[in-house]
Amino acid sequence: MTKRSKVVYHSFEGRYTDSPRAVYESLLARGDDLEHVWLSAPAHAHGFPPGIVTVPYGGEECVAALESADVVVSNTHIDLDWHKPAGSTYVQTWHGTPLKTIHWDVLFAPEGRLARLDQDIARWDALLSPNTASTGPLRGAFRFAGPVHETGYPRNDVLNAPDREERRAKIRAALGIAEGTTAVLYTPTWRDDDVFGDGPDFSLHLDLEAFAERLGQDHVLLLRLHYMVSGALGTVDVPGVLDVSFHPDIADLYLAADAMVTDYSSTMFDFAVTGRPILYFPYDLEHYRSKLRGFYFDYEAIAPGPVLRSSEEVVDAVADLDAVAARHRDRYARFRETFCHLEDGHATERVLDLFFPQAAARG
Repeated sequence: MTKRSKVVYHSFEGRYTDSPRAVYESLLARGDDLEHVWLSAPAHAHGFPPGIVTVPYGGEECVAALESADVVVSNTHIDLDWHKPAGSTYVQTWHGTPLKTIHWDVLFAPEGRLARLDQDIARWDALLSPNTASTGPLRGAFRFAGPVHETGYPRNDVLNAPDREERRAKIRAALGIAEGTTAVLYTPTWRDDDVFGDGPDFSLHLDLEAFAERLGQDHVLLLRLHYMVSGALGTVDVPGVLDVSFHPDIADLYLAADAMVTDYSSTMFDFAVTGRPILYFPYDLEHYRSKLRGFYFDYEAIAPGPVLRSSEEVVDAVADLDAVAARHRDRYARFRETFCHLEDGHATERVLDLFFPQAAARG
């Protein structure tokens, strides 16, 4: 009997989310005869569907799964000691259009970290790019000499799906967002000097109490921290604020939200697929740009929404989203032309055609 090919999926050190999820669900829906295994972290086990095969991220079972895989689909580095078998394929989807510099282009990194992660990059057989503007920065930062495929991100196909409005209604109901309530998704990124320094993992600079007091009952703030600092704030107990940092898939939150507030997070490029307003709160812009991380693109020049420097300005802008959208309509259109030109709802199909062609032909 012919052995079934084995596909191992890894997303953000053990979550059921992002482009690996989109690839997995499409293969499952297509009925390909494959063995599927997910790497799972205990803190995020609740996000995996019943019956899915998982192994704990980081342990012996995890290494064994990786070393027996025919295909590995991952959205970030697999920072583990494992040997990729000959003949297997490791597809690195990555997880965002890079505004901020990454890997060897960063201004700050702990000693030895980048060289250690290079061991994983050496295993990659292919890298996905979400758009033409990202291809050069991704290849250069990782010093990756293999193929970089401009496919768009499979994770964003749901944002163009025919049933996206039905999904939006279902997700909002599940989150307890009442009809007529304006949901604002806040996605601050992590800071290298917090995570790798001596201070706290993360500190929040948006005044949550002021948001709730000013905007009242008809607004809700969906707080989504970066996966590297998901639990850094502990319990958030502010009326009108939902901490959704452990919600399984951020694509659900993109669908549920009416607007986004962010700083330097790549979530801005994904959310732009929805066409809804994006506001910027870069409270530490000069430090982040010149000393901490640096950018590939001119931040203020490309921003498709207002760049705000205080909580008060953010709340004022959220209170008048129609005016924000009108003032930035042309900038928003240019932003989408540059960074969303491949987000047509068919990125997953392109990825399957590239890496599962025999299965595609049978389907």
